[in-house]
Amino acid sequence: MSINSAMLAGVSGLVANSSALAAISDNIANVNTVGYKRTTANFSSLVTSSSKASNYSAGGLKAITHKYVRQEGNHMGTSSNLDLAISGSGFFVTTTKSENNLPTDQRLFTRAGAFVIDDLGYLRNDAGLYLQGWLADNLTGEITTDPSDLSQLDTINVSGTGGTAEATTRVAISANLSNQQPTTTFWTDGNGDGIYDPGEENYNLADANQMAEWHATGGTSGLEPDFEINIPVSDSQGSQRNITMAFMRHGDANTWVVEVYGDPSIIDDGGAPNLGKIASGTVNFNPDGTISTADETLGGLFPGAGGGNPPMINIAASDDAAATGPKWATALGIAEQNIQIDLTTAPGGLTQFSSLSEAQNISANGTPFGVLADVQIDKEGYVTAIYENGTTRRLAQVAIATFSNPDALISQNGNAYQVSRESGTYTLKAPGAGGAGEIDPSTLEASTVDLSTEFTGLITTQRAYSAASKIITTADEMLEQLLNIKR
Repeated sequence: MSINSAMLAGVSGLVANSSALAAISDNIANVNTVGYKRTTANFSSLVTSSSKASNYSAGGLKAITHKYVRQEGNHMGTSSNLDLAISGSGFFVTTTKSENNLPTDQRLFTRAGAFVIDDLGYLRNDAGLYLQGWLADNLTGEITTDPSDLSQLDTINVSGTGGTAEATTRVAISANLSNQQPTTTFWTDGNGDGIYDPGEENYNLADANQMAEWHATGGTSGLEPDFEINIPVSDSQGSQRNITMAFMRHGDANTWVVEVYGDPSIIDDGGAPNLGKIASGTVNFNPDGTISTADETLGGLFPGAGGGNPPMINIAASDDAAATGPKWATALGIAEQNIQIDLTTAPGGLTQFSSLSEAQNISANGTPFGVLADVQIDKEGYVTAIYENGTTRRLAQVAIATFSNPDALISQNGNAYQVSRESGTYTLKAPGAGGAGEIDPSTLEASTVDLSTEFTGLITTQRAYSAASKIITTADEMLEQLLNIKR
């Protein structure tokens, strides 16, 4: 009966407009929700099989909701390094638990990038979802991406980095040795004991390598150097150590005897007594005052430097019982260390001019122990830890998931989505690669809701709802008139 169908059409109008109101309500409520995608309710008419020109039967309508997931919201700058937006296509990959995720565990995809560090060091957004990425190799720092395997992703954690230290491997010295320094003539050792004593008048060149002894004994024995350069170095555990390069001008005007040593409490040179000696030899200068490199070992100071290798001193590990040369003291428990001493290519290098003996610049790499000071994420998604000592360490790279039809993703709590048949499967990409958007750090993506549009929708939906209710009351009155015919 047409009157009944009219009433049912009115009911469908009420239901459809109720859905539209619910969608509008959700949009307005989430106008300030990060990464929220607005939803609309579109209406589709229904036609019954008995709808003919002579006897029309109303079919009514139904509401079909649609979420504009692919629509990108405006980006808002923030003060947090961990606030992330995606500039372009794609979604962050997240999990609901931070640890022990299996390949079969659910992954959710979101553009809500307000991440913080939780109490265990994991990156988590406001909805409690944990950010996934490819972790850097602990030894090499390399990151290997995989475009299809979710099991290769891990939850990004920054607390496991702890502190960091970097051992010194290179020292560059810019210094001058005065050509006005009186020379020392070395003769034969007076008593033949191979050790210079202050009372002896004669000693030979071999005995001249006793500046370490003078240093170790506080100047009571050995030879006092003409000039010293103190070199700060960091060991493998981040402790600051000091080694000394001492110079004494030889009888040859262009030759200086050199010793490198440290305090006997930190350097064991294997001798008795221990003088803390690391290396000894000579350096020669050209007539123009520049250092001579004709002998690549610099007079035996760097015996392993021949064949074009850089000048290097070696200090064996504390636990190296087989070491015959210098090693770190056993009590220190630190690793072997090779330190390149650059006397020739540093700006200025080592010279012999008429000015005073002085060190213009001592530059050493390596850093003492430093604790984590900050975490930063760049546009390529690289997560980098920054330490108080100035060193940095790359920890991971954020993964971006793209879909062929993102609008068909299934909505979940927390502005997240899961895969559906219509959305197509995911493809994992590095930010900015293969159509994936770049990371926009210190930025959040705003809701795509337009309040003016939603308030207009409220008005039209309310009127449509009232009109649908009027259909029902009118059909009811007509039925009542029909019933009154019998009376």
